[in-house]
Amino acid sequence: MEEFYKAIEGVIECIVNSFEYQECIKIKKKMEENQELMNIIEKIKKLQKKYVQSNYSGSVKKELDELKEKLSTIPIYVIYLQKLAIINEKIDYVKDSLNDYFNCLMN
Repeated sequence: MEEFYKAIEGVIECIVNSFEYQECIKIKKKMEENQELMNIIEKIKKLQKKYVQSNYSGSVKKELDELKEKLSTIPIYVIYLQKLAIINEKIDYVKDSLNDYFNCLMN
């Protein structure tokens, strides 16, 4: 069992040490320094809650869509999402590989 945990730690370390993960961390720190960007993100979070609570009312949706559109025009945020997508692909690959491995063991 100890070997299993070491192997898992190795996979996690590989992802954490990857270029994309490190870049994602750096970009996130830069984003946190951008007050305008953080305000937009905070407004979006609040509107998302309000949108769900309003039973998906159209007026809230319009404002939410406008803010999301504005957010998608900020280059640092777009780059962050791209790096995050790559990291998530790596995690999904590991998850799928483990699922396949255990399925083969069970069958």
